[in-house]
Formats: sequence, C-alpha cells, structure tokens
Amino acid sequence: MSQITQLTKIPLAGTKKGIISISNVSEPYGTGTPDVVSIGIALNGEDVEWKAHIPYENIDEVIKALQEAKANK
Repeated sequence: MSQITQLTKIPLAGTKKGIISISNVSEPYGTGTPDVVSIGIALNGEDVEWKAHIPYENIDEVIKALQEAKANK
C-alpha cells in the first residue's frame, strides 16, 4: 500500500495561494515497487491539479533538464 510523506512546500509564483508540494511516495504502483518523488501543483493551495512522479534514479537528469530550460528562457 502506498504511503505519501510530504517533504516540502514551495509557494507557486504568480498565484496568491498556489503551492508546489514535493513528497516521497512509497510503493506507488503496488507492493515492492520503488519509491518515487511526487511533485504536485495546487493552485488554491489545497487541491492538487497536476502531479508528476519521478523515479529517484532520474532526479539528476530532471534537475539538469530544468536548469537548461531556465538558462535558455
């Protein structure tokens, strides 16, 4: 059974109440599946409208891609 542990909340730029929530999800796809990082967006600060699950093995690549996107903006 999945277990969600919130790691941090970040204010969502350009909104009054929005947040980006970062959580660890244990066994997200069933017993024995590896943990993932969940990134959720809640425009009203409560109800998550968008969510992405990132395997821990991909975090460095995702960070690099985000940094490149920011640098090229």
